[in-house]
Amino acid sequence: MHKCVVLFLGLSLATVFASTPVPNRDWPQWRGPNRTGYSKDAQTISSLPKELKPVWKIDIGGGFAAPVVQGSALIYVDENGSREFAHRIDAATGKEVWKIDYAKMESDEWGAGPRATPIIDGERVYVQSMNGEFRCLDLATGKTIWQTSFDQQFGVKFLGSKAREGTASRRGNNGSGVIAGDKLILPVGNTDGASLVCFNKNDGKMLWKSGTDEAAYSSFITATLAGVPQVVAFTADALLGASLEDGKILWRVPLETNAKRHAATPVIDGDNVIVNSHTIGLVAFRIAKDTGGLKATPAWANQDLKINLATPVLVDGHLYCQGANKDYICAEAATGKLKWSRPGFGQGKRDYSSTIVVGKNLLVLTEEGTLLLLQPNPEKYTEIARLQVCGNTWSFPAYANGKLYVRDTRNLQCIDLAAK
Repeated sequence: MHKCVVLFLGLSLATVFASTPVPNRDWPQWRGPNRTGYSKDAQTISSLPKELKPVWKIDIGGGFAAPVVQGSALIYVDENGSREFAHRIDAATGKEVWKIDYAKMESDEWGAGPRATPIIDGERVYVQSMNGEFRCLDLATGKTIWQTSFDQQFGVKFLGSKAREGTASRRGNNGSGVIAGDKLILPVGNTDGASLVCFNKNDGKMLWKSGTDEAAYSSFITATLAGVPQVVAFTADALLGASLEDGKILWRVPLETNAKRHAATPVIDGDNVIVNSHTIGLVAFRIAKDTGGLKATPAWANQDLKINLATPVLVDGHLYCQGANKDYICAEAATGKLKWSRPGFGQGKRDYSSTIVVGKNLLVLTEEGTLLLLQPNPEKYTEIARLQVCGNTWSFPAYANGKLYVRDTRNLQCIDLAAK
């Protein structure tokens, strides 16, 4: 199994529904305010600092989950060798406000610690452990408001290397749930009718459960497709859409990938849903109304773009992403056609980078810890600047109010990208 999981869990937990208001220029969840990789900060970054001078830098424990930021609150999760913890620190200073022990530490050969990105939603924080312990915490105090366990409540156990397939039961719960209004939908992965489980986000009451797929490493996203609001899931076995109201599976496309390694977050382009993996390549499906419901039909496929871990960003009809061959690529979103490929975005087995859209430019953090400022130009690769900012990392950074919050295997730091 690849490090895929490692990443996207850490990468990876929960998203705010597209129509839900998101405060200011915060970064409260996986891949930003609307889980698209876009910052709410419309000010374009035109250059990077000439040298790295962090505003603050702190030591942290293991884990791959991304940090999240709302106002002055920054939340991150890690481990100390035996337990997993959630931390709130001051985003301006790095000073700790509270620290909560919430689960037993788990690990695999890629590392230890939590992998699903927390969510900050108003006055609450949602955190998920590697072994499927989930908690809703009070943002001010860290006190538990409600909790659930994928094992105790739904019988989904973390097995580690004992598991035969590379799903969440083997590599840990990496994928992020999603918030839609008062609903919170989690990738539980029970194959007996509770693949997706919806809770009231305020009190933890279960509202519905559906699906029979195992959980992979991909995070959920919400969208309105063919006029129907829904949660879109890239499970270990398929790509599907489920009704937000009652969990009914609206459409489903079986997708088989070696080791069931689905890690990328679905990208929504109108009524098209775009996903990628190391087996199927980069593919799109069109969701349309059909007699009695919805149907998904293939829109296009580029089987050569076998993008393993990274999720593309969609900018002006084009997809920008880490490629399949240690390169960075641009492809047409309408056809999947490759526009260009830039080699040199990976060494050895490295095949991941995180991409954030800020104003008119892209911030790309490579697996080796190099921050690149790129112009999203469909005609050619256009690099503006680069800066080495951290060590090896599989964690998606957070960008809020002009500050970039970067995590590697040892440290979490704040970088002021306005500083010259």
